[in-house]
Amino acid sequence: MKIALMDSGIGLLAAAAVVRRLRPDADLVLSSDAPEGMPWGPRTPEYVTAHALDVARAAADHRPDALIVACNTASVHALPALRAELEPTLPVIGTVPAIKPSVAGGGPVAIWATPATTGSPYQRGLIGEFARSVDVTEVPCPGLADAVQNADETAIDLAIAAAAARTPRDVRAVVLGCTHYELVAERIRAAVRQPGLPHVALHGSAGAVAAQALRRIGAEPAPSAEPSGGLAVLLGGRPADLPTAALAYAEGQLLGAVSPAR
Repeated sequence: MKIALMDSGIGLLAAAAVVRRLRPDADLVLSSDAPEGMPWGPRTPEYVTAHALDVARAAADHRPDALIVACNTASVHALPALRAELEPTLPVIGTVPAIKPSVAGGGPVAIWATPATTGSPYQRGLIGEFARSVDVTEVPCPGLADAVQNADETAIDLAIAAAAARTPRDVRAVVLGCTHYELVAERIRAAVRQPGLPHVALHGSAGAVAAQALRRIGAEPAPSAEPSGGLAVLLGGRPADLPTAALAYAEGQLLGAVSPAR
């Protein structure tokens, strides 16, 4: 079994780590646009689509059984083009912000996302469809994805603090609307925690897209399988090692502790 994941940068690590835990026997292909073509967040839809297609084609050359688009921006702008080119031969699984499960416990809810996604018709549509019954605050997080991408500790702290200051004190759930944010989820949780108020639930997409990828190829989770899966990393379509910044996160360390893909 081979699962490919694509993103502009290292945001794909969260979903890749879930796949690794669910199927330690699966080979993984991580294909990203870094460092030349990222970030995708502030780019035009045409730019995102063109670059996402290039990144996906590089992954498809490795003949995976499924491709996870582990990027909210690419899922918004490029998913139809990716599916038109690659399916049905290669199942393509997009990433949707976890707005629907975030409202299960009631509101208020905050959605942390890139400035380009915040207030977008796509996000507003999801709010209207799934969260009309609760108070929702859209929180732009300028610079946070870039800071995570570069593992810049100071910039991460500053971006999280600024977003936390824009988040209502009484929120019960925060949706992580960018895959990069899941790599610093516990730091976000700490930043929005208010003494004397209930625990704040965080909702990312990594678990859902990993599970959906397995379903699409008819595979069951087997976390106790032999950890025999390899890893192939592509940066701009070229074979590479995991970026140094990836190893700053637990997810990157987990993925780095495997042999190269055969």
